[in-house]
Parts: sequence; structure tokens; C-alpha cells
Amino acid sequence: MSEKKYYTITVFTENQSGLLSRVVSVFSRRHVNIESLTTSRSSIPGIHRFTIVAHVTQEMVQKLVAQLERQVDVLKAFFYEPDEIVYQEVALYKVPTHIFSNSDNVEQLIRSFNARILLIEPEFIVIEKTGHEHETEALFKELEQIGIYEFVRSGRVAIVKPMERLNKYLQSLEVEMEE
Repeated sequence: MSEKKYYTITVFTENQSGLLSRVVSVFSRRHVNIESLTTSRSSIPGIHRFTIVAHVTQEMVQKLVAQLERQVDVLKAFFYEPDEIVYQEVALYKVPTHIFSNSDNVEQLIRSFNARILLIEPEFIVIEKTGHEHETEALFKELEQIGIYEFVRSGRVAIVKPMERLNKYLQSLEVEMEE
């Protein structure tokens, strides 16, 4: 039995209502927890992209991708290991304004984590941190010790290191149709 790893799955689709629930159901039917899910338009007009992170075996990720490709409106799905992609997440932290007035420690903390201040209000300050999950979690743990009102982290956004396979796949379809 192979070991579980974090895989990033990219699913390219047409932008149709109800597709999100069908994509998620592929995972829930197999009792696979989605660790992260983001959607956006892709670099190709009319095509949208789901970026999904799951902690599964290689055999399971292959089955998930095959099942996803059987869905109507799904053009193609791929999976990647962490070394095949460049990825980031965005985290926002809402902290009380008064913690800044007492010392320079919070300012130094923000700088040490390469975070930035987005908004200053009388009651709170919003801080943004872009990075990997362990980096955004580490800043959260530090801020938690001195006071935090809210914390939210986006899902993973990723770009593949090799050329995007969807482009090659679509080009091969065009060649087949011309023959």
C-alpha cells in the first residue's frame, strides 16, 4: 500500500452552474477530504480552473482524476506533487489596534514574516500574509498569543512548473479533428 501525500489536482471545465457540487461529490463519494479548493478562470478564454488539494495515495489520486474527467463539462484533469508546482495561499488577520500602541514587537513580528498591513481602523488592523500554509499558520500562532479577532486563509493557488498540459491536450484535439 502506498503512502498518502498531498496532491494538487487541477480540473479544467466550462463555466456551468452545478459543476462545483459535482466535482466535490467525486471526492465525498470516495470519502476523501478536500484540504483546499479554489476556482478561477484560466488563461484560456471560456475555461475555468479548479485547484484542489487532497491528502491521498497515488492510486486514489489517479482514480479521482479519472472520475473527474468522466464528468460532463470537465475538459481535463491533472494531478501534481508539490515539487511540480509553484503555489501560494493568502491569509488575513484582524488584530486589535491597541496591541500596536504598546510596543514595537508587533511591527517587528509583521516584518519578520514578510506580512503587510492592509487596513487600519480605530478598533482593528488587518494584516495580509502570502505564503505556504505552514508560514501563514506560524504567523497566526504568534498573533494568537498577543490577541487576534479573526483569521482566514484562502485555498491554494498553483501554477505548474512544466508547461500547462491543457494547452498541449487542446492542441492534440485540434490536430485529431483536422485529420
